[in-house]
Amino acid sequence: MRNMKEWCREVMASPERIAIPIMTHPGIELCGKTVKQAVTNGEIHAEAIRKLNEAYPAAASTVIMDLTVEAECFGAEIVFTENEVPNVVGRLVQDHASISALQVPSIHSGRMPEYLKANKLAAEFITDKPVFGGCIGPFSLAGRLYDMSEMMMALYMEPDTIRLLLEKCTEFIISYLRAMKETGVNGVIIAEPAAGLVSNEDCSSFSSTYITRIVEELQDDHFMIVLHNCGNTGHCTAAMIETKAAGLHFGNKIDMVGVLQECPEDILVMGNIDPVGIFKMASPEKIKQETLSLLQKTSQWKNFILSSGCDVPPEVPMENITAFYEALNEYNHQ
Repeated sequence: MRNMKEWCREVMASPERIAIPIMTHPGIELCGKTVKQAVTNGEIHAEAIRKLNEAYPAAASTVIMDLTVEAECFGAEIVFTENEVPNVVGRLVQDHASISALQVPSIHSGRMPEYLKANKLAAEFITDKPVFGGCIGPFSLAGRLYDMSEMMMALYMEPDTIRLLLEKCTEFIISYLRAMKETGVNGVIIAEPAAGLVSNEDCSSFSSTYITRIVEELQDDHFMIVLHNCGNTGHCTAAMIETKAAGLHFGNKIDMVGVLQECPEDILVMGNIDPVGIFKMASPEKIKQETLSLLQKTSQWKNFILSSGCDVPPEVPMENITAFYEALNEYNHQ
């Protein structure tokens, strides 16, 4: 069993940079499958992870960042299309009474068994590097169940109602991550983008409080938690740090140099090439230029890991991914 604390120390001690983009969708395309097939079938999902691992030299593998799986287990309506990520539609709860009546679901509900299967299969056939599972954070999950714009108002009008919902979301995520840990994956990337919509104080109170509980419950020598918040533009980095997650992952709207100056040197800091504007839409030359620029600007921090700013979307040109890794290789051998 891989010791992830040792792995983190090795990453920081190495003179070479590594890359861990949050990337699975290109693997689906390498399999000739659709997004809908991958997010509903654990074997196809795992095969996509394996294919991508064979094609590109990421320092760790990641599962799909699907922020609908947990909401679906609670009973939210999900819309699937063949080649786009699923979406939550409608509103599941709207007041204290409906939240009080809301049952914390079993981890055997919805598509969760397929996601656990994907994690297990990926961990079984990728043994030379870490494999990171993925899940949504409590605040972002609550927003999907309550409706995000409505929840933003309720934070101030009915904070106790939202806290009750957050308790149920956190309880469920902990049970999910316990099961995920048992699959043999080496950690999880918790996606909490909605927490970037509020102030640092509210991010601390309504997100980090619950993430900290998850970290205390599950993070250990063999299971590393990475907290992702692509909604953070720099205003709530302090709240992310207080969770004690072993890694923090940032979106493309943030200044990585500013983040690295703020973060402790003993946690891994990951980011932040734009997944749509650069990975998907730019030319290979532009990607290479942007990647080299980011590597050069962050060169003095040993705890920096090159990554995408968020999950790389479907239909990214393969030559663009190649250019990203070419830039990394060029930087490491200059």
